[in-house]
Amino acid sequence: MTDLPLSQPGAARTDKAGSLLAQDARIKSRNAAEKRFRTYGATAIGIAVLALVVLLVTIIGNGAGAFRQSYLTLPVTLDAELIDPEGNRDPTEMSQILTLSYGRVLDQAVQDAISAQNIQIEGLVEDDIRGLISREASSQVRNRVLEDPELVGQTVEFNVLAGGRIDGYFKNRVTMESAERDGNTSPAQLMLADALKERGMLVTRFNWNFLTNPDASDQRPEAAGVGVAILGSLYMMLVVLVLAVPIGVAASIYLEEFAPKNRLTDIIEVNISNLAAVPSIVFGILGLAAFINFAGLPQSAPIVGGLVLTLMTLPTIIISTRAALKAVPPSIRDAALGVGASKMQSVFHHVLPLAMPGILTGTIIGLAQALGETAPLLLIGMVAFVTEYPDPLPQGLFDPASALPVQVYNWTQRSDPAFFERASGAIIILLIFLLCMNLLAIYLRRKFERRW
Repeated sequence: MTDLPLSQPGAARTDKAGSLLAQDARIKSRNAAEKRFRTYGATAIGIAVLALVVLLVTIIGNGAGAFRQSYLTLPVTLDAELIDPEGNRDPTEMSQILTLSYGRVLDQAVQDAISAQNIQIEGLVEDDIRGLISREASSQVRNRVLEDPELVGQTVEFNVLAGGRIDGYFKNRVTMESAERDGNTSPAQLMLADALKERGMLVTRFNWNFLTNPDASDQRPEAAGVGVAILGSLYMMLVVLVLAVPIGVAASIYLEEFAPKNRLTDIIEVNISNLAAVPSIVFGILGLAAFINFAGLPQSAPIVGGLVLTLMTLPTIIISTRAALKAVPPSIRDAALGVGASKMQSVFHHVLPLAMPGILTGTIIGLAQALGETAPLLLIGMVAFVTEYPDPLPQGLFDPASALPVQVYNWTQRSDPAFFERASGAIIILLIFLLCMNLLAIYLRRKFERRW
């Protein structure tokens, strides 16, 4: 055997391949391409985050004012000659008195307050004083008097809504310069508002009524709220939850675990996939034809909206549920069958619990998508102007109602800038609902997640 000389420690390599620690041109090229790809990915994420931040800042900046409202504190003398001419203190008789009479009482109260505070504004006219308070204020005073007729003849302190332009002035939506060009306000009126605020009679505070009040007319944007829209959306989501979830999950389990693989099931699967890609407005047309024109259900009712959203959500729930079932390894099924379990036992005792996190996540995401839909609801009349709350369940499902996305659309179509502020505020509420539903999906996924 020939002895081969061993290389001495520290001896230099002379092979053509070179050292493994030294990067050749090809390695440098691959590393550079990897760095570029990482840079492109980080840039894309940065642009997406920036766009999301700009969107949220814009919405919150425009809609935060909807959660604050200006109120005027007034001592109001309830003149019996105007609001109870018969003097019987009978709520039935007093209900015949129109809000116009209460408006006169409030106008006099504002003038008395100005005189009592010794406020002198040059150029202030009667229309400026009348426009200081909202037209909703007359209804506020009237409702309180009808609840307690013994207030008639007394001087009672009321917190009434300030006018929309006055409220916009304290939210920097109206300025002295714009007031000179606006026929609905004037610089003198804004100076009067400043004087009343200095004396503590006019304050801007959190507006709970935005969350509880129904919609208001075009002349009273400061009184508009999302109460009816929130309740209508909750009713519709309840219908979708009761119908879409059990039907969608049951159909998914049958198609994935029990249905024979033949041409009929292939056609069903293809149609489910196609329905998931159908524009939502098509489901609105279907709901108008099937549920309103054919079945005779009332327009603008949560039951119709819920049925339409159920049809729209079913494909999403079925597809996500089948994907969760497919993700369970076949060995789980085989092991259950191998120890004597029936097909149904293997599915419901082993496969379904393991697929539950994915099923719940897909279901909640489908419900969140339905909550934000607008187009199908417009076609079934949910855009109607509704000022009355629907009754409790189950009768409330058939009463007129609105929905949050439709209310946003409705307000953006009105000319007063205050309604645009209201629309942005409603978007904030809608985003909060969607965020809560997604957090619930994450929580349920982690709670029911199992390892195998």
